[in-house]
Amino acid sequence: MPVTSDLDYYEVLQVSPNADEETITRVYRYLAKRLHPDNPETGDAERFTTVTDAFRTLSDPERRAEYDQRYEGIRERQWQILDEASAGDPVESDRRVRFGILSLLYSTRRRDTDDPGMGVYELERLIGTPEEHMKFHIWYLKQNAWIERLDNGQYAITAAGVDRVTESEVSWRSKGPLMISQGGAEPEPEPEMRDSEVSNG
Repeated sequence: MPVTSDLDYYEVLQVSPNADEETITRVYRYLAKRLHPDNPETGDAERFTTVTDAFRTLSDPERRAEYDQRYEGIRERQWQILDEASAGDPVESDRRVRFGILSLLYSTRRRDTDDPGMGVYELERLIGTPEEHMKFHIWYLKQNAWIERLDNGQYAITAAGVDRVTESEVSWRSKGPLMISQGGAEPEPEPEMRDSEVSNG
């Protein structure tokens, strides 16, 4: 059966494109239990169906190979966007990425305090930054205690991170890949995150 969905199934399952079958199965079981319609607290029939579709595709070697072939071009374009944006001022680009991550996690926690997390691959897609570049920014934000990793592997903003966002006078709404505004206008500056602010813990 051909794979025709435009969904990012790796994002849906919150796993790496390099995840093995065991990891995909383990994550699916966790999400399926949480989202199953019979779960009175966290059940979500629509998301359960999406997660199940993603699992059926990624757990089948033939369907996964077909899916990966279709999405290879998208991942290549993400790299191109990042490289072009970083060519002018890589330090400023890094700052925009970090503030973009904080902004998304702030919005997610504000919308649902009981389920405030986002997977790294969802963040990667929304910010427009490949996984290899996200690792540095995730490390930096964790060292400052602005974000934390949850038991389910997702990331969430901390109280210190909320303070970091709300204390700034900067608009924290995303403007597209790497927070670049439309029309070629200069993006609003990110509140400066100096290396000296990195905690020793």
